[in-house]
Amino acid sequence: MRREQRGQSLVEVAFVLPVLLALLLGIFDFGRAIYAYNALSNASREAVRLAIVDQNATAVTVEAHKAAIGLDVGSVNVSLSTGCLKIGCTAQVIVDHQWSAITPIIGLMVGPILLESTTEMRIERVYTSP
Repeated sequence: MRREQRGQSLVEVAFVLPVLLALLLGIFDFGRAIYAYNALSNASREAVRLAIVDQNATAVTVEAHKAAIGLDVGSVNVSLSTGCLKIGCTAQVIVDHQWSAITPIIGLMVGPILLESTTEMRIERVYTSP
């Protein structure tokens, strides 16, 4: 192999390597975002399942925080709303989380993203735990 060809290969690697690394880090952060959204979706489902039988907002928030596995509990916001407190009315739980990329390059490109999941079910029992 001639000396010029080795230099050419080095230049090609120098051009391609940053693009491949950015792509790999983007895939990694995209996977984290999908995981966070699935955790939020599961948290809102579990919280509304409690809300249809117990309309205590604190208990619903605790249930959502328990179900949001892998997320910082301090950054998970939960809101419960009921149209009325009668059987058959709708209980709605909204869970949101401010997601940010862990890799600095991707974080600068996309910035923080608000992920939100909403779940609604009909109230089956009117009760507010103490």
